[in-house]
Amino acid sequence: MGRAILAVLTAFGLLLLGACDSKVAPTAATSGSATPSTSASVAAETSPAVEKRTVTETRKIPYKTRKVNDATLAKGSTKVQRRGVAGVQTLTYEVTVTNGVESARKLVRKAVTERPVTRVVAVGTKQARRCDPNYGGACVPIASDVDCAGGSGNGPGYVDGPVRVTGSDIYDLDRDGDGIACDT
Repeated sequence: MGRAILAVLTAFGLLLLGACDSKVAPTAATSGSATPSTSASVAAETSPAVEKRTVTETRKIPYKTRKVNDATLAKGSTKVQRRGVAGVQTLTYEVTVTNGVESARKLVRKAVTERPVTRVVAVGTKQARRCDPNYGGACVPIASDVDCAGGSGNGPGYVDGPVRVTGSDIYDLDRDGDGIACDT
C-alpha cells in the first residue's frame, strides 16, 4: 500500500509539473487518475480585487480682506478692526481601489463646513495737523501768515489763544512780549 500512495503522489507531482511546464507530459501512471483543476485557482489569483470606499477630506478656504476708511486715524496708518479666519470646506469622494491601489476618484459632495471670516482693515484718512514748534499750549498751524482768531489779521492761518511762545515768535503773535500770545 505504501508503494501505491507513493505512485499516486509522484503522479500528482508530475501532473502539477506538467500544468506549470508544458514540456513535461503526463506518464502512463497518471492517465486514469483524477486531476485537480488548476484553472479555477489561477483565475482566482488573476481577477482584480475591486473595492469602493468613501473618503472625506477637508480644505481651508482663505479669508478675504476688506479695507474701510477711518477719519479718526492719521492718513496712511492702518489698524486691523477684525481678524480674518480661514473657513473649512469638506469634500466627500467615492474612491475605487483595485488590488490595493486607488484607480478612480469621484467627487460626491462638496460642503462649506465653516465660512471664512473677512478681515477688516481700517485705513486712516485724517489729515495730520502740523503745528509750529515755536509755540505751545495750542496748535499754531504752519502757514505763510498766522493771526490770532477774532483779531484784525488777514490769515490765512488763525489760532485761538492763549498760546505760549516757546521759541521765536515768527508770526508776531505776542505783541506785548510777555511770552503769552493771543491773550487779549
